[in-house]
Amino acid sequence: MSNQPLKIDLAEVSQVPATCMGMHIRRASRIMTQVYDAALRPVGLVLNQFTLLVAIHLVESTPITRLAQELFTDQTTLTRNLKLLEKRGLVAIEPGEDRRVKWVSLTPEGQAVLAQALPLWEQAQAEVMQHFGQQQWQALLSLLSDVKAVR
Repeated sequence: MSNQPLKIDLAEVSQVPATCMGMHIRRASRIMTQVYDAALRPVGLVLNQFTLLVAIHLVESTPITRLAQELFTDQTTLTRNLKLLEKRGLVAIEPGEDRRVKWVSLTPEGQAVLAQALPLWEQAQAEVMQHFGQQQWQALLSLLSDVKAVR
């Protein structure tokens, strides 16, 4: 192996910020996360926690592995995030019949916090939707939904 540094085509590298889908999606994600985090602050939630509460509410009770699959996240990250919600008393994590399987569900307190958060989310959602307009909003949702097919 040579100690010669690899030559980088600087013209090619300069195209990355303009053309890299990953970079654009990550930036857009951070911006949207900041908007929703600010809206949810009064109930002590961030967007990631809110979406977890919503997902759990929709399935009522589910194995953590299945929830991770539904949310396109790894189980370790999901478990770490769920532990934070469990410490707040918002979710319950219990072993299933097979002790290796952990089930997650909302607690009554989790349901109450979700009920308080929903109007805050709706307000942020309306503001973001207004910024884009109905047609761009629907197009963006459609494109983002298509991203699932990449995986």
